[in-house]
Amino acid sequence: MKTNTKRTTIYIDSELHHALRIKAAETEHSMSELVEEAIKISLAEDSVDLAAFDERKKEPSLAFEDVLKKLKKNGKI
Repeated sequence: MKTNTKRTTIYIDSELHHALRIKAAETEHSMSELVEEAIKISLAEDSVDLAAFDERKKEPSLAFEDVLKKLKKNGKI
């Protein structure tokens, strides 16, 4: 294991735990490595989303009601 790690307890569904154990064995990675990688991917996706929000913050916002009215007027719904 890495030297700069923290120990924690997580609770996951028993079937997910079983699948994680099998994947760990088949990929020759620890369960911790697989969970850490999944967390990194999730946080990276969040970072991309936040960057997109920041890029678009100056765009005008549209009210959902107005979007629905326009769709209805154009015969889309």
